[in-house]
Amino acid sequence: MCCKVLDIEELDKRAGPLCGHCTATNGCTIYKKRPEVCRDFECEWLMERSLANPLKPNLTGTILMIDPDTDQYQAVTDPARPQAWRHPLVFKHLIAKAKEGHVVVAKSGLMSWRVYASGECAPWV
Repeated sequence: MCCKVLDIEELDKRAGPLCGHCTATNGCTIYKKRPEVCRDFECEWLMERSLANPLKPNLTGTILMIDPDTDQYQAVTDPARPQAWRHPLVFKHLIAKAKEGHVVVAKSGLMSWRVYASGECAPWV
């Protein structure tokens, strides 16, 4: 999912289309020489072992991550599934993060929504 939904400036790759170096059968074809940004990225599903397997990004269409620039807890969705962050398991997780005090933002392409601890959502600029 990270090879699809994230911008990777070092590879001139925009969010949405699958990275040209990624194949469905073999994964990253430049894995040993991939850019540092790819080497360093780890989504919350990889980092937080308490997250259930059903929250795996390729199953939900959503990458859960902490934005290093803003410290927001983000749910970044596959543009082909822009409402994937509303999946009951993902949404429940986002509300829990908001209750912990995080600023939670769901993103799909150029659209974004703030998710509040109450379960309410509002467009986010």
